[in-house]
Amino acid sequence: MGMKDEVWLRHANSWSVWTRVLTPLPLLALAIWSRAWIGYWAWLAVGVVLVWIWINPRAFSRPESFDSWSAQGVLGERVWLRHREKVAEHHKRVANTVAVASGVGLLPFAYGLWAFDLGFTCLGIVVISGGKMWFVDRMAWVWGDFLRDGGTIEDLTVGS
Repeated sequence: MGMKDEVWLRHANSWSVWTRVLTPLPLLALAIWSRAWIGYWAWLAVGVVLVWIWINPRAFSRPESFDSWSAQGVLGERVWLRHREKVAEHHKRVANTVAVASGVGLLPFAYGLWAFDLGFTCLGIVVISGGKMWFVDRMAWVWGDFLRDGGTIEDLTVGS
């Protein structure tokens, strides 16, 4: 997503996290299903959803505090991406397993979109989103460990 340091801090806003978890997949499903009603114009609907996915972490202000679970999850994800060597092996194993499990949700999601099957589409959304939430929870643990080991928000900037 090409997110710079300040965008990551804005994304730590709980509104950004929750709207990012709850809206993209249902909106994408609706946009793709709209091909049955509006034909090729569905590509425009898909484009609008993709723009929303890009705008979302930039649309909210930096939170006043980083004490919320969602903010800690975002900061932990930043540690995961920037300082992977500081992440405990047990966190790496769980995070990678959850990512694979979440990825499996793409199968029913894609099939449901192709076949206009609401059940499979919803199953895919639940598996993908549930996996993402579990990943965010793990990243909140990563953030807590990073802080206990003396890390700071400043360690997550480009110069670090």
